[in-house]
Amino acid sequence: MSEFGKTVGEAYAVEGPAIELGLGVHEGKLDKAATVRLPLAMLTRHGLIAGATGTGKTRTMQLLAEQLSAAGVAVVVADMKGDVSGIAQPGETGGPAEKRAKELEQSFEPTGFPVEYLALGGIGPGVPVRATVSDFGAILLGKILEANETQEQSLSLVFRYADEKGLPVVDLADLRALLAFFDSEEGKEDLRGLGGVASATIGVLLRRLSQLEDGGGREFFGEPQFEIADLPRTAADGRGVISCLELPAVQDKPKLFSTILMWLLAELFEQLPEAGDLPQPKLVFFFDEAHLLFADATNAFLDSVVQTVRLIRSKGVGVFFITHNSQDLPAEVLGQLGNRIQHALRTFTPQDAKALKATISTFPTSEFYDLKDLLTLLGTGEAAVTILSESGVPTPVVHTRLRAPVARMAAADDVAGAAKASPLFAKYGNPLDRESAREILASRIERSVKPVPETEAEASEEPSAPRRRRAPRPVAVKDPLTDFLTSRQGKTMQREVIRGVFGMLRKRL
Repeated sequence: MSEFGKTVGEAYAVEGPAIELGLGVHEGKLDKAATVRLPLAMLTRHGLIAGATGTGKTRTMQLLAEQLSAAGVAVVVADMKGDVSGIAQPGETGGPAEKRAKELEQSFEPTGFPVEYLALGGIGPGVPVRATVSDFGAILLGKILEANETQEQSLSLVFRYADEKGLPVVDLADLRALLAFFDSEEGKEDLRGLGGVASATIGVLLRRLSQLEDGGGREFFGEPQFEIADLPRTAADGRGVISCLELPAVQDKPKLFSTILMWLLAELFEQLPEAGDLPQPKLVFFFDEAHLLFADATNAFLDSVVQTVRLIRSKGVGVFFITHNSQDLPAEVLGQLGNRIQHALRTFTPQDAKALKATISTFPTSEFYDLKDLLTLLGTGEAAVTILSESGVPTPVVHTRLRAPVARMAAADDVAGAAKASPLFAKYGNPLDRESAREILASRIERSVKPVPETEAEASEEPSAPRRRRAPRPVAVKDPLTDFLTSRQGKTMQREVIRGVFGMLRKRL
């Protein structure tokens, strides 16, 4: 046995269940003694899959998802291009996957895995995933709207007011109605105890709401809201269910889908019970195109992400971020990722060279490789791997030739049909429209503008008859919301609401 094989074999030895990643490569040759494994118990220490386009990141994600499912661990994957959907079907014999298996002297048994296909708001094939605006929250919504700190704080004020007044903010039309109210004199007076919202801020938010409505927000925000308990499930045969979030139809809406992925992760953190250290995780979440999540993020948003990643492991959840370069992630997040699978990097520009140097600085030193050469010369389906051992110690960097997936490495044949056959489609397939803030405001508008009918005596009076002295009418209690609804701004909002109601009726017809 070579010194390399002995060192790697001992460093990656595992007593409990583990994922088989592949075999180590040294000086261009495979070493069968250098088996690279990832302990299931260490997956809650999170991980990173990085590399240039076309180096095999998606297939590495599929390899991990397949073995996790086989071990009874539920998985959530973001299917950016639609080619992960084939994980439900067995792979093809005689192709590159079988060739790789023979190269690694491993058996190749094509296998499909239990899959649920999900889609954001039903945009594209899949079970619709929806959320209410109030549950989504100000920080995540501010991220989609590209809000600055002040605008984000104003959104927080909107949600607080709605909670105190019992106004359910279900969809974007509800939020629009509340913002229009806050821009009135009556609304500003009603908010005086909570703080004010500048008209300029409201104008910006209203304009961006219109963009969000046309960019997928109208479909995603609403009810029934997706229940997070439908993610960590196992199939009848004990294998973990792979929830495949189909994103090809929303590829042009990066801020929307990346923030929704973060919402799903935050919901897991909020709702799952404490679990402590487990022999294997309850669920592993693969966060693809992770760099989109952190672009133009506010400090409050970054703080929330860091806190979620740091604490969610105690709920039995592991998170893998998938991106082009480790430097795409904030240092606070990168420091939480104990398992690294680094595919090849390219150095076409000075910025690429700088990123390569920074990436190398995050890896342990190696007695077997020059990391600068290694990271630029890795082939497709190869990666530089370092993980946390079962004792929590970082392992030596290993040039690893990764195993190939055993499921299909292409799009599934009928994603829409499989989704509609799922029991979840009966639960989430049709949107609901219960009474919410918009309807409550519309009802108050109707009551406030209803004319008072004349009495028969008043109607029969001749114009020339002397005017009778009428009894004084009771003075109505001043209601800021009612005053607003009868004002110029309120009537403008009435037209918005009525237009929205007719829009829904037209869709139903």
